[in-house]
Formats: sequence, C-alpha cells, structure tokens
Amino acid sequence: MRYHSTRGYAPVLGFEAATLAGLAADGGLYVPEAWPRLTADEIAALRGASYVDTAVAVMAPFVVGALTRDELRGLCVEAYARFDHAAVAPLVQLDARHWLLELFHGPTLAFKDVALQLLGGLFERVLTGTDKHLTVIGATSGDTGSAAIDALAGRSGVEVFMLHPAGRVSDVQRRQMTTVLAPNIHNIAIQGSFDDAQALVKRMFGDAALSTRFALSAVNSINWARLMAQVVYYFHAAVRLGAPERAVAFSVPTGNFGNVFAGFVAARMGLPIAKLIVATNVNDILHRALSTGHYARGEVTATAAPSMDIQVSSNFERLLAELGGRDGAALAAQMAGFDSARAMRLTDAQHGGAGALFASDRVDADAMAGAMHWACARAGQVIDPHTGIGLAAARRALLPADVPVVTLATAHPAKFPDAVERATGVRPALPSRLGDLFDREERYVTLPATFEAVSGWIAERATPSA
Repeated sequence: MRYHSTRGYAPVLGFEAATLAGLAADGGLYVPEAWPRLTADEIAALRGASYVDTAVAVMAPFVVGALTRDELRGLCVEAYARFDHAAVAPLVQLDARHWLLELFHGPTLAFKDVALQLLGGLFERVLTGTDKHLTVIGATSGDTGSAAIDALAGRSGVEVFMLHPAGRVSDVQRRQMTTVLAPNIHNIAIQGSFDDAQALVKRMFGDAALSTRFALSAVNSINWARLMAQVVYYFHAAVRLGAPERAVAFSVPTGNFGNVFAGFVAARMGLPIAKLIVATNVNDILHRALSTGHYARGEVTATAAPSMDIQVSSNFERLLAELGGRDGAALAAQMAGFDSARAMRLTDAQHGGAGALFASDRVDADAMAGAMHWACARAGQVIDPHTGIGLAAARRALLPADVPVVTLATAHPAKFPDAVERATGVRPALPSRLGDLFDREERYVTLPATFEAVSGWIAERATPSA
C-alpha cells in the first residue's frame, strides 16, 4: 500500500515512511492510494472475534508490504495488553437504542490510547537496529499528549516534545503529561490556545532548518497510522449490533476530526454506517461547515470539554480531499486561502458529499450537563463532558427508530471530576493505578506561543538525526 499527500506535491511513501513522517512535506496529510474493502461475509466473520483479531483484519490491508499479519498481530497484542478491560472497547447499553462505546480503558484513560499504544510499538519496530533518531513534536488539547507520552516514554531512538495550552487542560490531563520524568519526554506549556500550538507544530514541520537537522514525526491524528488504528473500533462495535445486515449510527465528540474521520474510513471499507454525527461544543467550526458549507475560524472559547476547544480541525482536510476528487492542487489552493483569510467556502461536491454520511450538532453547556445527568440518573452511567456532548447530540439526532446509535465515550469521567460532579452530584475517583497522580513531581516549561521561542527551545535540546 502506498500513501499520497492530500495536497499532491509530496513524495509518495510506503506505510513505514508515512508513519515516521506524520505530516507530508507539502503540508498535506497522507492517505492510502485506495480504500480497501471488506466483503459482507468478512465483516460478519468479525462478530465473535476478539479486539486483536478485529484489529488485524481491519488494518492488514493498510500495511501490505511493511508488516506481515503475524507482525501486526504481535504489535496489537502488545498494545492492548495494558488495557484494564478484556474487551478493550466494551459496549454499554443505555436504553432501547442508545449505547456507549467505552474507549477509555487504556493506561491514560482516553480513547487516544487505542491508537497511540500501537503507534509507540510501530515507532520502536521501525527504529530498532538502525541509527535513526526520531524527534516527535506534537500539540495536545488534553488527551493526545498523555497518551503519546505514555506510549513513547523510555523507548530508544525517539524523543517527544509535547505542546499544550497553559491553563486550558484539566489538572488530571496536565499531570498525566508533566509527571512523566523519562529523559526522552519534554513538556511545553504555551501561552496560547490549542490552535496556536497546532499551528506552531505545522510550521516547525515546514521549516527547512528544523526538518533537515532533525527527523521530525507526529503523533497527532495527522499521522495516518494513528487514524488507521481508530477505524478498528467502528467495526468492533457495529458487528455486535447487527452489521453488516443492520446499519449503525455513531455520535462522535469532535475537535480535530480524526476520530470521526476514522468512521468515514470504516464506511469506505464497506461497514454500513447510517450516519456519523459530528458533535461539537460551542467551538462549533465543524458544525457550521457541515451545516452551511462555510468553514470559518473563530476565537476559541474555553469550556468544560477542553479537548474540543478547537477552531481549526486538521483532519477535516482529509475529508475535503476525498470529497473533492483527490485534486491535490485544488485542495492546496483552497487550504492556502483558508490560512490567509481564516475562512473558506466548501465546494458543492464537498458540502453535498459530506451531507450524505455526516450530520452535526452544536451542544452548549446546559445540554451537555443534561445528557450527563440523564446517563447517571436513568442508566446508571457516569460519563465525562466530552461523552456528554456526544450523547446529547445522539439523543437529538433525527434517525429511523430501528437504527442503534453508539456514542463514543472518549474519556474516563475521573479526568474531569469537577464538571462531572456539577452535572451528576457524583465525584468520580481516579482508578487505583493513577491514585497518586497528585503526589507526583511535575516537570514542564512555559513559553510564549511564538515560533522563535518554541522552535529555539526544542532545537537546543533535540538530538539531530543520523
């Protein structure tokens, strides 16, 4: 399988090279040259499969030429051995048609673990036996950072520089990053928003001086391998609810669009998905884009769901590329216009094509709290604010009565105890394995959100590539 940039100018790469690169040299995102398809019989055969078996079946076509099925299986076994639930991603029923897909049973209590535990193993496999040294630079709105740090801490040949917006992540989220004192881990709190952090990362990848001196790589959902691993749980959930004979809808709390784009990939692979509901908070750039066709950046508003406090969704580019017929030059021009004007109009093909599979909803703080209270009072489930936004959108969605709706539960409620307690009256406790989190030493640096300050700090400490 070969991988092409959405913008059409970067070199075509194999799976391993695309994984190490993360962001394409032309500023685009890598996508497979073609979407593999699973037959109805192949999908039906997943009904009794373990999560690892499902992962191998779904991901194997994407790694042809790079990994054998046995090698892929070994990486999956290692990745999911640290999850505290045997099902890895269990389904929980809320009522006659609504379900939760619990994606927070990994070591850092967030859905990012599902992909990043695998990505950590992939990085180590590619680097073992070589003199390569990888410099991972990432931006996080809360959960990606802790999941990446957990997956990569102490691994040889790789170091991590993770940017997070100072004061805009929860205390648990911050401490899960800043209390990891491995020498290859560096945390940077920037005096700005997540969008500022994300823009800095993209600029560093595009900077010739940095990219030639260091072997840069990404762990955000701009990295194809991470997104690929997230496709698996759509299949895993859907077959347990009747696929391929019955279509299933998914409601996805959405910030950077990677999680819900994985659902789009699953649909392209043949999974019958009735609708993908893009659930946003008041930072609703995606809801506005999908409902009106106008993609316009606003100012970030801090909320109780910080992982969704985003006004530029990187992975949206992958969808626009696909719906635009993979015209790299046209997309490059479209994205350049957005970068300069902070707004752009989707083409008719992009807007209409998105409407065929996607719906969207904007969920405010009251509706979020209402969904959290309902889940606790009526179904006995304590959920976090992000999941509350997804559930609120799911319950308001206009769908046929016979379509089951799965809300992706993206984080453990204990990561946001204050917001959960306000909505439900219940204060969730951290799992025992994280019980001493607030007693651990923290280590991070605070920097202004400028390219010179951040790139200079990293350049002074990173190890040049071989």
